[in-house]
Amino acid sequence: MSFEKLGASDARKTLSSEEEQAKIHEIRKLIGPVANKFPTLCSDASILKFLRARNWNTKKASKMLKEALKWWLEYKPEKIRWDDIAHEAETGKIYRAKYLDKYGRTVLIMRPGFQNTQAVEGQIKYLVYCMENAISNLNPSQEQMVWLIDFQGWNMGCLSVKVTRETARVLQDRYPERLGLAILYNPPKVFESFWLLVKPFLEHKTYKKVKFVYSDQPQSMKIMEALFDMDKLESAFGGKSTENFDYQAYAKRMKEEEKKMSDASDASTSDQMSVVSELQQSESLVSDIGSNASDEGDSSCNDETTSNRDSLDAIEHMQLDCRKENDDKNAAKN
Repeated sequence: MSFEKLGASDARKTLSSEEEQAKIHEIRKLIGPVANKFPTLCSDASILKFLRARNWNTKKASKMLKEALKWWLEYKPEKIRWDDIAHEAETGKIYRAKYLDKYGRTVLIMRPGFQNTQAVEGQIKYLVYCMENAISNLNPSQEQMVWLIDFQGWNMGCLSVKVTRETARVLQDRYPERLGLAILYNPPKVFESFWLLVKPFLEHKTYKKVKFVYSDQPQSMKIMEALFDMDKLESAFGGKSTENFDYQAYAKRMKEEEKKMSDASDASTSDQMSVVSELQQSESLVSDIGSNASDEGDSSCNDETTSNRDSLDAIEHMQLDCRKENDDKNAAKN
C-alpha cells in the first residue's frame, strides 16, 4: 500500500501561475464590484480554492463564491463564540486535537455516536465553529485539515438526514478545499449500506478523500502510522496516548484562544478581523449577491436533486427498520 498521497492535496487539474492569474481575473470580472468589498474572502488564495473545487470552471466557481459570500453575511461564522455552542461540546462529539498530523494539518476528532442534542441548527452551528477554529490553527504551510471519525457507540439511531445533508453542504460549498482527508475509524457493518446512500450528497473529489480504517486489519492501520505520531494519538485510534476528552479543560482552552484572538484584534488587522470588518460594512449587499447567485442556474441540479431525494427516502426507511427492530427487541425483553 502506498501512503504518498495521504499528505497531498487531492489529484486535480493543474495550471501554470499565469493561467491561474487569468482565471482569478475572470472570476473578479464575473463577481463585479462585490469583490472589492471582501478583500480577504475574495483574495487570490480564496478564489483559487473555489476554482479548484469547480475544476477551474470560472462560471461555476463564481456562482459558488457568490453564494458563499451571501452565507457569510447572513450566518456570520466569525461571530460564533464558545458560550454560544458550549452545550453542544459537552460529550466530545467534535473537538480539535492538541496535535497536528505529520503534514502539519489540524485534526478534528468526531464521534457521531456521542450526539447529545436534537436541533439541526445548533449542531451545524457547532460544526461551523469547529471549522473556523481548525482553520485558524492550521500550520502556516497548510490550508487543509484532517477529520478523524470514531464510530464508537454509533448506530442508525444516531443518524440525522438533515444534519448529514447540511454537513456536506457546509464542507463543500462554504469551506471548499479545506478537507484534506477524512478517516472513518471502525465503522460498523451497517454503516457500509448507509455510506452507499450518502455518496450522492458528496462531490467526487470529497468522496475520494475518505479512508476506511479498521483496528483489526494491520494493513489498514498503517494509514494511521503514516499520518500520526503514535505517541500522541489517542489509544481509541490505536495510538499510545491515554489522554481522553476533558470537557472542562477543552472549554478553558477554547476561551483562552478566544481571548488571545480578541486581544490581537485590538492591535492588528489580522485576516480574521479583516473579514469581520468587511462583513459589518457590507451587509447591504446581501440581496444583491443573493439575486446574482440565484440568477445563474445549473442544468445538472434537477438530476442531483432527484438522486438525493431517493437517497433520503432510502435512509429514512433504514432508520424506521432499525427503530422497529430495536422496539421489537425491547418488547421481547419486557
